[in-house]
Amino acid sequence: MEESLKVKKATYQLWTFTISKIISTLGANVLAFGISLYILKMTGSATSFAMNMVCSILPRVLLASIVGLMADRYSKKMIILLSQGCTVVLMAGLLVYGYLSGITVTSIYIVTALYSITSTFNSVTFTSSIACLVDRTRIQKAMSFNQMAMSIAAIGGPAIGGMMYGFVSIEGFLIVHMVAYLIALLLEATMNFHLYSEVKNEAKDEVRIWQSLKDGFQYAQTKKAVATILWVAFWINLFFTAMNVGGIFILVEVLKIKSRHVGIIESAGAIGMLVASVFLSTRKPSTYPLLQSKRYILWMATALGLATIPLWVEFTYMMNFLFFITLFFSFSAFAVFINTPVGVMIQTEVEESYRGRIFGILEAVSMAMMPLGTMVFGLLFDRVDPQWVLLGSSMILIVITSYMMRSSVIQQIYPQLTSSKSHIKEKVQHL
Repeated sequence: MEESLKVKKATYQLWTFTISKIISTLGANVLAFGISLYILKMTGSATSFAMNMVCSILPRVLLASIVGLMADRYSKKMIILLSQGCTVVLMAGLLVYGYLSGITVTSIYIVTALYSITSTFNSVTFTSSIACLVDRTRIQKAMSFNQMAMSIAAIGGPAIGGMMYGFVSIEGFLIVHMVAYLIALLLEATMNFHLYSEVKNEAKDEVRIWQSLKDGFQYAQTKKAVATILWVAFWINLFFTAMNVGGIFILVEVLKIKSRHVGIIESAGAIGMLVASVFLSTRKPSTYPLLQSKRYILWMATALGLATIPLWVEFTYMMNFLFFITLFFSFSAFAVFINTPVGVMIQTEVEESYRGRIFGILEAVSMAMMPLGTMVFGLLFDRVDPQWVLLGSSMILIVITSYMMRSSVIQQIYPQLTSSKSHIKEKVQHL
């Protein structure tokens, strides 16, 4: 294919990818909002709500690495289209079941778990495919658009879901989700997943699955930058859960912020993600992505500590409201500045034949810490003053990040940093 035609096709795929992501993610968020309210309405139990979260998270943790392996070995396009199609069938199946027997909490748990499986196939495979869909100069733009789609869905999902909840039944939420995924499937069917692929023939050898997974872990260890990311992701996803668990607890229980204002504060986080994604989509990729991520992890850890200020110093209601809007906005923006450069680095520096496994391992490591962190910090916030929990988490994160991404590690990954500093020093001495 001529280069000019490839560039045009890549442009088409960039926007098709973005539109399909916005549509499908928005549909998923609308459904998640409706399901949450439906379960609480049926049971009035926070435990039932938490169980649905477990059904959503656990399959991702268990299957992400295996899904990454399949993305490396088989047709990415086929996996994505099949996963989208299975999601549509799942929603249709629950609709039929509800019509025949009535939708129950158990049926929601089962569909949530199955949907988590199909969405894991879709998200891991799609993420590992970005470098095959667009040229290298637009990988960061594609990664930023992916984050932008998530933020738009985070803002629009609850808004649309809230408007729908008073007028339609749970079946209406299922239909919206089903239609969204069907449209996304049709868009993705037009995409060429081999446009910039370096592997012309999909690997279909008979290597055993566990050996292939082991190869993926061993490959990650040979890439110092990737190994560092995996270890840092393991710890930061554990301790940043303190904000996920404690943020709402502090707002509602400690500071007595009204529920409608809590919603605005949470929306500020989604807006922060959107603004940061749009900003990065216009910028060139970072020369030293791991160094950039380190800086913003430290900023995030600092923001976690700053969240305790209203707990030490008495603010007015409005000051608390504005303070946490700024905090949530900054927290989410920092997360984008961490995740996007790392994602671009994996897309460009990891061989295509291992890319799916690396993204799968990264997702498994990140997701595994969420239920553990939720349980640990839930217990801590019940027994310890929240300011000490957040402040302790902030300090631990700063120590862990500073050690695991210390100067010697950064220089080992980017030896050119040392040479450039030496060159500048020589110039200064010469002058």
